[in-house]
Amino acid sequence: MSRGALAERTQTDRALAGRMPGWVRLDFAGIAVAALFFCLSLTPSLLPRDWLNAGVIGGINAAIGYAIGVPAGAVTRRLVLHGRRWWPPSVRVRYAIKAGIVAVAIGASVLMVVPAAAWQREVAALMGIEGPATAGYLRTLLVALLTGGAIVAAVRLLIGAVRLLARLMIRRWKLDDEVATFIGTAIVVVLIITLVNGVLLRGFLAGASAVFQPQNTSTRAGVEQPTNPERSGSPDSFAAWETLGFQGRNFVGTGPSAADLAELNGKPAKEPIRIYAGLQSASSTGERVAVLLSELQRTRAFDRALLVIIPTTGTGWVDPAAARAVEAMYNGDTALVAMQYSYLPSWISFLADRQKSVQAGRAMVDAIHQRWSRWPAERRPKLALYGESLGSMAGQGAFGYLPDVANMDFSSVLWVGPPNASNLWKALTQRRDPGTPEVQPRYDNGRTVRFAQASSSAEITAVAAAPPWTGTRVMFLQHASDPVVWFSPDLLFRKPDWLKEPPGYDRSRAMRWYPIVTFFQVSADMAGNVTTSTAAPTGHGHNYGDQQLDGWVAVAAPAGWTESDTDRVRRWLEKAMSAGGPEFG
Repeated sequence: MSRGALAERTQTDRALAGRMPGWVRLDFAGIAVAALFFCLSLTPSLLPRDWLNAGVIGGINAAIGYAIGVPAGAVTRRLVLHGRRWWPPSVRVRYAIKAGIVAVAIGASVLMVVPAAAWQREVAALMGIEGPATAGYLRTLLVALLTGGAIVAAVRLLIGAVRLLARLMIRRWKLDDEVATFIGTAIVVVLIITLVNGVLLRGFLAGASAVFQPQNTSTRAGVEQPTNPERSGSPDSFAAWETLGFQGRNFVGTGPSAADLAELNGKPAKEPIRIYAGLQSASSTGERVAVLLSELQRTRAFDRALLVIIPTTGTGWVDPAAARAVEAMYNGDTALVAMQYSYLPSWISFLADRQKSVQAGRAMVDAIHQRWSRWPAERRPKLALYGESLGSMAGQGAFGYLPDVANMDFSSVLWVGPPNASNLWKALTQRRDPGTPEVQPRYDNGRTVRFAQASSSAEITAVAAAPPWTGTRVMFLQHASDPVVWFSPDLLFRKPDWLKEPPGYDRSRAMRWYPIVTFFQVSADMAGNVTTSTAAPTGHGHNYGDQQLDGWVAVAAPAGWTESDTDRVRRWLEKAMSAGGPEFG
């Protein structure tokens, strides 16, 4: 090409470039990868997602895809395309390529909504609920665009800040461009980390405290102070009613009475003992444990047939279905003891200070076990341990290894929906017997511990019935669709075994693992399911409901217990749960 022709082409290119709209000046390698990540984010995960949830996750993934595509495109242009005779093409050709990329990205994103809505209906059908309509699911696109656009804009502001700092340092100190850019980047990164770990995190926790602390001082409508001496918070109790917190007052102020249990079981019953220490019951974990020990002594809990230690979830919640189930099974001859360590929801407690739950659980288990072990073996009750969600993780923190559970003479342990970070659960799952799936592993041929997917009463019963199972019985209940069980940072870059294996009973066969994308999908599943107890129906997600009765029957059935007894208690539980009221509110 002659110099005159080249000059004419360059002038034409610049003229065309000046007339290009702003969106064309975006990085189009970034747009292509962003569209890919958005489309992948619409594939199914563990739980059904509505259009708003899907849009937010799609926008986050699109922004990450853009962030990956921009440097990938730059590297390709520099190392692969640079120096080629045909590169760079004319502005007209580049404009056409970019327009094509935008058209394909938009078209693929719109078309992907159709199978995405169908996938969500499939996941919803596995759980017996109605899925979204395709037309309504189109709103996902708008939410994703707003979310992704906001993230990209924020990142561009940060990049602009780095460049501004670099220019200032170049002018002031005559630094080299690369050195100035490096220093500017370091300053911005340090400021962001300081802001997130300091101001934002503290501000978030302060805001969460401001939201949830008032609830902790309130009492649910319909819940009244107990008068029976068998309950903490009663006039005879060492733990004053007003110190028990919202969940503690709900725990001791509700539940079946001796009369209720006598009517259910057709024979005289004992008044169930419920012991609880709230955050305000004492100023430290050790002192709250001391309150529990005093309450155990006062209520004569060691004279009962079964003593159950219950590390709670973040707010101090004890699942009423689990509590009612074991009290009904033993006709009230039980003592349930629990302690609050936070008033924040479990997901916030997990992010802010998960060790606090583990330390509180260990202190509680060790102290009560030590007091229990002093009683003559022929007189003391059977010792059981129960925990759900973060309460399960807290209870596991009391043991270094599985043999410790048996060595401490626990007769039965029921752990429900354990978080993936739970130390004992993770160790047992990783060391499972060869050939057994991660979603329902077997360890040491089930001699002490067993895992049940909790798909049905019959499935849990079959797991319990498989011989031999003598001595201490430990059972994990977990759903294949429970994001609390399966969420892990490892999902970012490593495909887990549970996604390599055939799916569990309520996980879509269409679910696939994609780097980064799956991590955010399961993160959203977990956030939605933990913060909203009704996000998944009973038997799916993190909602275990009356399946906990089957778990109790598996590990702690009283002598002579029959299948008809289980059916009778289940009907009673289902009636109480469907009626609602303050206990299940």
